[in-house]
Amino acid sequence: MNEQILIVDDDAAIRDGCHQVLSRQGYRVEQAATGAEAATLLERFEFDLVLLDLKMPDVNGLDLLKSIRAKDSIVAIVVITAYGTIQNAVEAMRLGADDFLPKPFEPDELLMVVRRTLKARRLTLENIFLKEELKKKEGEVTIVGRSKALMTLLEQVRRVAPTDSTILITGESGTGKGLIARHIHEMSQRRDHAFVSVDCSTLVPSLFESELFGHTKGAFTGATSDKIGKFELANGGTLFLDEIANINLELQAKLLKAVEEKEISRVGSSRITHVDVRIIAATNQDLRRAVRRGEFREDLFFRLNVVALETPPLRERREDIPLLVRHFLGRFGEKYRRHGIRLSDSAMAMLNMYSWPGNVRELENTVERLVIFARDDVIDVQDVKLAGLPFMEQERQHGEDEKGGQGAGEPDVPLPPLEEIQKEYILKVLDATGGNRSEAASILGIDRKTLRQKLKKWGYEQG
Repeated sequence: MNEQILIVDDDAAIRDGCHQVLSRQGYRVEQAATGAEAATLLERFEFDLVLLDLKMPDVNGLDLLKSIRAKDSIVAIVVITAYGTIQNAVEAMRLGADDFLPKPFEPDELLMVVRRTLKARRLTLENIFLKEELKKKEGEVTIVGRSKALMTLLEQVRRVAPTDSTILITGESGTGKGLIARHIHEMSQRRDHAFVSVDCSTLVPSLFESELFGHTKGAFTGATSDKIGKFELANGGTLFLDEIANINLELQAKLLKAVEEKEISRVGSSRITHVDVRIIAATNQDLRRAVRRGEFREDLFFRLNVVALETPPLRERREDIPLLVRHFLGRFGEKYRRHGIRLSDSAMAMLNMYSWPGNVRELENTVERLVIFARDDVIDVQDVKLAGLPFMEQERQHGEDEKGGQGAGEPDVPLPPLEEIQKEYILKVLDATGGNRSEAASILGIDRKTLRQKLKKWGYEQG
């Protein structure tokens, strides 16, 4: 046992007796004869349990209890009291003591109370730990990359996250707008409260108010019980409205009122509920153009667009592709029990040359398919072809469009060999890193030795 116990009692016989019984069981024990000595020891050491006599010569035991509990909400406290002062023990429990031990007591009684109290403390600590771990897993945000475009966005996020400003995130589908929204929440002062996400594109207009504001029992057909809406669920935290452009003008007016006044009423009720939520909205559409067309309320747009952030498409952060591939390989390798699976240089070159119109989401899905279809632990070009990935069809279609009537179906301009594509890409990465081979190798997803061998083969490395 490693638990440390502090015995606070002005009776030396009781202190020594408790010390002997507890130390024999493996507990580490300290003693204090006065409240002042106890305060000094509590400042110096972190105790798991305090055995506290309520009758002290220099301080009221209840006052010392309150002082200990005010500084440490986790330490276990067992008060020692005489039979004639059980009422004091009841008061001590109200002030935060975990248990009490009436005098006189036998060694077995002492051990029973100490073990029971420490076990309860361990369970409390385990519960706190598990809740924190669950929170981390549920709210875990992993943003992979180091491109200039991504670093610029993350710097903007770092500056705006601690504020309570409303944010509008724009960007193409699959660029991680939801991930950025959650990252903002996790970096804000609201991180200990809920992050509630609403996909506005999936909400049925007739149920929009019910989803966002809640409803009372009997408010409409099918409302068999009261329901709490998303605004109330996010109270104190963050409400993320994804695909905000998909709601109609009537619903936009109701949303505007809630955003401006921070007040809602459940459907079927006139009772006003005050809510404290931070709004983050996202869209892949041009809301300014939608405002000009009369499809989106201008006042709501300005209310949402206090801070504007834009997620960059993957084609503008190509140097992040190998890092993202490595990240997804690790995740799906774990999921499908393909530990240690990796891409060959040729396969990585193919992925690097693709335009990725579906952005990071498309890349993620692609890597998952590759892990599933891979024949062994090294994913090669043949695996990419076998997986029947979208960009393979796109390249074939591109070749057919360029045929120009040749009977054999060959393109007018012969496509370069894969090694030439790989060479061109590697040299571009080297140029982008200023010739830093360690950094280039990391971006490419290969080691320095492999890079050196390739450069030597192409005549860029001496003997």
